[in-house]
Amino acid sequence: MVEAEVEERKGREKSKKKKGRRWGWMPIGAVAAVVIALAVGFFPAQNFKSCPCAQDSRKYTGIVEDCCCDYETVDTLNAAVLHPLLQELVTTPFFRYFKVKLWCDCPFWPDDGMCKLRDCSVCECPENEFPEPFKRPLLHGLGSDDPICQEGKPQAAVDRTLDSKAFRGWMEVDNPWTHDDETDNDEMTYVNLLLNPERYTGYSGPSARRIWDEIYSENCPKYAFGEMCQEKKVLYKLISGLHSSISIHIAADYLLDETKNLWGKNLELMYDRVLQYPDRVRNLYFTFLFVLRAVTKAKNYLEQAEYDTGNVEADLKAQSLMRQLLYNPKLRAACPLPFDEAKLWKGQSGPELKQQIQKQFRNISSLMDCVGCEKCRLWGKLQVLGLGTALKILFSVDGQMNSEPPLQLQRNEVIALMNLLNRLSESINVVHTTSPLVEKTKWWRLVSDHPTTIISSWRRIWERIVEKVYVLAEPFR
Repeated sequence: MVEAEVEERKGREKSKKKKGRRWGWMPIGAVAAVVIALAVGFFPAQNFKSCPCAQDSRKYTGIVEDCCCDYETVDTLNAAVLHPLLQELVTTPFFRYFKVKLWCDCPFWPDDGMCKLRDCSVCECPENEFPEPFKRPLLHGLGSDDPICQEGKPQAAVDRTLDSKAFRGWMEVDNPWTHDDETDNDEMTYVNLLLNPERYTGYSGPSARRIWDEIYSENCPKYAFGEMCQEKKVLYKLISGLHSSISIHIAADYLLDETKNLWGKNLELMYDRVLQYPDRVRNLYFTFLFVLRAVTKAKNYLEQAEYDTGNVEADLKAQSLMRQLLYNPKLRAACPLPFDEAKLWKGQSGPELKQQIQKQFRNISSLMDCVGCEKCRLWGKLQVLGLGTALKILFSVDGQMNSEPPLQLQRNEVIALMNLLNRLSESINVVHTTSPLVEKTKWWRLVSDHPTTIISSWRRIWERIVEKVYVLAEPFR
C-alpha cells in the first residue's frame, strides 16, 4: 500500500516536469515571433525607399512609352547587335573626325569668364607652332597640341591632333533644326573624337547648371500629364534622354583619384543623377529608339553615301558596318519601327507647331556655345547636331523618303548622327549592366548614410522585445 502511494507520487511529479518543459518552450517561441513581427513591421514604416528588398528586380518592362519596342527587346538587340557594330563603326576614319566651332560666343548672356576656367581652356598658339598640314585652308584655325600651350588639368581640353586626309567630297547643306552654320568652314575646327572621349572633365557648379536650367525652363519645360501636346512632350523627352546619357557617361568614366590618375565608374553619382529617377531612364530609352528610327528611315541614303577618306580598306569597312547595321535581320524582325513619327504634326496647327518646336531646338543648339568647358562643348554640339539630324530626317520627309527638296545630309550630320546613336547605345548598355549592381549596394548606402537612425531603430525594437518577453513570461514565474 505504501509502495503504491510512493509510485503514484513519483508519477505525478514526472508528469509535472514534462508539462513544465513543454510549457517552458512557449515563452521562447513567443519571443521569436515577437522579434520577427516587430522587425518586419517596423522597417516598412520607415522612409527607407531605397531598400532593394521591396522593389522589383526588373524596373523597366513592357513597351517603351510612345515607341514601338519593349525594354527587353531593346536591351537584347543592343547587347547582341547594335552596341558591338556601333562601337566598331565610330573608330573608322570617316566617323572619328568631327568639324565644330569651339569658340565661346554665348548669344544669350554676356561673357562671364566661363571660357577662362583653368581646367577647361585651350591656349591659342602662334602660327609658327602649327604643324604644316594644319596651315591648309580646310584646316584653318587649329590650335597647337604642345603641352606648354595648355593650362591646368588636361581632362577638359580638346586634343586637336588630326589626319589631314580624312575628308573628301560631300555637299555642305545647312540644317534648319540647328543654329550652327556648318557651311562656314573658316570658323570650324576638326577634332579627332577618339582622342577626346566623352567623360568627366571637372566642369560643374553654377555655369553648368545654368545651361540645363535655360534649356528646360525656356525651351522645353517639363510637362504635366494631359497638359502638353504630343510634339512638345517628344521634345522634352529627347532632351531629358540626352541629358541622362551625358550624365551616365560622366559617371561611367570618372576620375576617381586625381593623384593616381585612376579612372572608373562612380556608381553613387550615376545613381544620384539618373538611376534613382525612372522617368530619366525611360526617356533615355525613348531617345535611343527615336534616333535609331531616324537611322533606319534614312537607310537608302546612308547605304549609298560616300565614306571616302583616302584609306580604302578602312572606308570599305565603314560601308560594310553601316550596311550590317541598316539591314540586320534581328533588328528588322524584332523592332522594325522603333518610333512612329507619322502620328505627329496632325491637324491645322501642325505646321505652326512644327516651326515653334524647330525654333526651340535651334535655341537649344545655340546654348551649346555657352558651355564653359571646351570638351563638354565639343560633345554637346556633336550630340545636339546628331539629334537635330534625326529630327531633320524624321520630320522633313515622308515615309517614302520623299521631300521637296530631296533630303540632303552633309558629312558632319552623318558623323554626328552615328556618334550620337553610339553614345546612346553605350548608355543603354551601362544602365542594363550596372543597374543590378547599384540595386545591391543601395542597402549598404542606406546604412552608411543613416547609421544613427539604424542603431536607434534596433534599440527601440530591443526595448519592445524585452517588454513583451516580460509580459509573456509572467504566468510561468
